[in-house]
This record gives sequence, structure tokens and C-alpha cells, in this order.
Amino acid sequence: MNIRQFLVPGSGKKFSVGKLDADSTAGVRDEKEGVAMLEKCRTDLAEMQDKLYAQDKWAVLVVLQAMDAAGKDSTIKFVMSGVNPQGCQVVSFKEPSREELDHDFMWRYMKNLPERGRIGIFNRSYYEEVLVVRVHPQLLDKQSLPDPCKKDVWERRFADINAVERYLFHNGVVPIKIFLNVSKEAQLKRLLKRLDRPNKNWKFAESDIAERALWNDYMHAYESVLQNTSTKHAPWYVVPADNKWYTRVAVAEIITQRMAALDLRYPAVSKERQLALLKLRRKLAGA
Repeated sequence: MNIRQFLVPGSGKKFSVGKLDADSTAGVRDEKEGVAMLEKCRTDLAEMQDKLYAQDKWAVLVVLQAMDAAGKDSTIKFVMSGVNPQGCQVVSFKEPSREELDHDFMWRYMKNLPERGRIGIFNRSYYEEVLVVRVHPQLLDKQSLPDPCKKDVWERRFADINAVERYLFHNGVVPIKIFLNVSKEAQLKRLLKRLDRPNKNWKFAESDIAERALWNDYMHAYESVLQNTSTKHAPWYVVPADNKWYTRVAVAEIITQRMAALDLRYPAVSKERQLALLKLRRKLAGA
């Protein structure tokens, strides 16, 4: 699969989410082929994660953003199911606490970054600060910013986020940012399913209806985010999310191919060390 088909141009170029086909399965014939591709990706990903952990040089940060019911949770579950939990962490960000609001907007996210050798997954992220907060300006007031800091706040935050991601990349943390693009029609079907199926009731909140009414505002906010924060060191990928099986294989391919580019290897052992280990083995075997 060519993951460049999901790449957002960036550099401030105009980008329209509405023109993208959320139902696309381009590059994969059917679900059967998709399942086979996903299984191979999971095998490759498990091997690369083992090397990532052993090498202890790079860290990988997967950022997942989407509208409600786009399939973030299930995507994480299916894509990462073969990865050793010891080398992977998932953080889901909810409404900020009072303590978090008393810090800068990146604080709670930065303290949850993955360590070297690990894959970190942000289920929602610091991008909420230029998405939800932008759609609901009253949330900005809760952050108690000084008046001068409110001027051009979204443009400033875009610049700050770009600077932080560049800093992370320069320090061995690789951001892989993925937006799951679900259509309004598919979202409705999934929200209704949460109401119709008892085992899904817990996932439905009254706020889902209110947020859905703001769909156009969110699309405008997402387009602004994608065109202003897709950079060379931290590009955005927009994945069609109406067909969950395709979403999973596309996300798996993106993560796998980006990690493969890191040329991960197990730490090399010198000849002297190999000889020392051989002696130790003989000693252990004869004990």
C-alpha cells in the first residue's frame, strides 16, 4: 500500500476534508485482502517494536484524532494487538483537570510522552486545544490566559505545536499523526448502534448529539489544523474511516512503513563480547 495517498501536503496549502472519500478502500480489493494485509503488518510491527525496545534510541508517538464514533478505540485494539505491552503505552485524554488548566496547554501531553524504545499512542491529543477549544471558545476562558496571550491564539498555537514536534523529532521522538475521516452519515449509523445495542449503551453520551450539530465547525477546525501543522518531520495522514476493516489496515501500514524507515536493529555485540559470552556459556553449562 502506498501510504502517500493519505498524506496531507502541508506548508499552509488549502486542504478540504469534504472533498475526500471517507468510504474509499483504494489499494485494497476487499476485506479478505485487508485482513491478510493487517495480519502481516501486525507481525512486522511486533518485530520492529522488539528492535525498537532493544535498541533504545528512538521513540514513536502515534497521534490519533477523529470525530466521535470514527473508530479510534477499535483501531488501536486491532492494530496493536500483537505488540508486547511492555513496549507500548496508550493514553486517552479527557476533559482537563483544574491542575492541568493551571499549566500551559501542552503540559499534560508532554508528561505522557513515550520513553525511548517505546511506542506511545495518544487517543486524542494536544490537537484538542485547537479543535474542541476552537469550536467551544468558552473553554479557552477556563485556561485563564493573560489578555495579550489571547491575540491570534490559534495561529500561535499552530506555530507552538510545530515547534514542539520539530523539537521532539530532533530528540528521537517520531510523531505519526493520523486523522480518521468518517463521514457524517457513517457517524450517525454508529451513534444509533450505540443506542440500539445494550453492550454499546455505555459509549453514548448526550453530548454526542450536541457535538454532531457542530459538524461543519469541526470540519473547518480540522481543515485549519491539517493545512497548518502537516510538516516534513511530522506530517498528517488522513485515512478513510467509513469501513473499519480498511481503516485498520491503512493505519497499520502507515505505522509499519514509518517505523521501517528508522532502520531499527538489535544492538551489535563486539567480537570480544561474543568470546566473553561463549566462555560464560561454557561455564554456565558446566555448573
